[in-house]
Amino acid sequence: MKLKSIPGGVTAAKGFRASGVAAGIKVRGKRDLALIYSQSPAVAAGMLTTNQLAAAPIRCCKTIFKRGKAQAIIANSGNANACTGIQGMIDAQGMAQAAAKALSLDPRMMLVASTGVIGRPLPIRKILEGIPSAVTHLNAHGSHAAAEAIMTTDLVPKEYAVEFSVEGAPVRIGGIAKGSGMIHPTMATMFAFLTTDAAITLPSLRVAVKQAVAHSFNSITVDGDMSTNDIVAVLANGRAGNKALQAGDAGLGAFVRALTHVCEHLAKMIVKDGEGATHLITVDVRGAHSAHEARKAARGVAGSLLVKTMVTGRDPNWGRVAAAIGASGAHLNPGKLTISLGGITVFQHGQPVRFNPLHLKRVLDHPETLISIHLGAGASQGHVWTCNLTEGYIHINAKYTT
Repeated sequence: MKLKSIPGGVTAAKGFRASGVAAGIKVRGKRDLALIYSQSPAVAAGMLTTNQLAAAPIRCCKTIFKRGKAQAIIANSGNANACTGIQGMIDAQGMAQAAAKALSLDPRMMLVASTGVIGRPLPIRKILEGIPSAVTHLNAHGSHAAAEAIMTTDLVPKEYAVEFSVEGAPVRIGGIAKGSGMIHPTMATMFAFLTTDAAITLPSLRVAVKQAVAHSFNSITVDGDMSTNDIVAVLANGRAGNKALQAGDAGLGAFVRALTHVCEHLAKMIVKDGEGATHLITVDVRGAHSAHEARKAARGVAGSLLVKTMVTGRDPNWGRVAAAIGASGAHLNPGKLTISLGGITVFQHGQPVRFNPLHLKRVLDHPETLISIHLGAGASQGHVWTCNLTEGYIHINAKYTT
């Protein structure tokens, strides 16, 4: 399967429009209200945060995903509408209903999402007043504006799209995402909205989303904190004209690989944009007893503050990696454990290896750092992407609401 990267982000697929406008939630006229619209009804699947204090919009989306149909997504930044009680649910539903009315849609076809500060009432009046503008500005090139409108502490908007072939028909998948801090999902990430013109059955789309998320948004961590508002949503409107993909079709495998590729690209963009981050860290684990064990070890290392600061300081203190592996609870064979940093082996078959510390410091200075681990306990593998920890993270989060 040949994948071609194309421009257009969330509006690259046929029949999708998007916009991003300023509704006045954020200061200084920044975009804070995004709208994504399919010109025809779409099959809808997604994954939501497992946080027990899930925000009101997440509870609304859960109902939509059970039905498996949607046609639009309305999302705001600047306010999470989380931990806001009964009024929060009223506001989330009101936000969805107002957007649906403006688009002449059944409210049951509208997904809603919010991100920002937790525990503050949603400025619903500003959002309701901003919705007409969001509808007016919908266009086939609105992906970038929508990507900007969902940003919080993000430094850059995140969008990506690809084109590939399914049984001779050109198919496109594109998306936008946001996330920089509070990234440690057990399902998805902060926001990831994806669209495709592929025709696909609901059961197959649900399987595809689950697999893609497992290898992308569920394989990243920035700071070990899970959000109350995480959502991945995928809309498939079928405008590519292919026969609807279902279990057993050869084209379904190509679709899953393409969706996973787009999700991985967006997930890496989130980690690279981690609050205060200067390094993307890939923790690659092999030789595990199972894929679950591989991910457990990888998460243990990726979540270690000592490992993160080791990379920041370009400190060749590989013992921090070893300690994190041992503390992860993953099954390993101590006599076969091997660790490499940036391609330099520092611990092999349970024994330390002599290396040039100055050379390793230079390797760690590269903006992308690879930590390779072999557990010596099996044939399975897994990975997690993370970033380093700097003073910038502290400065950003110490002043987040002020």
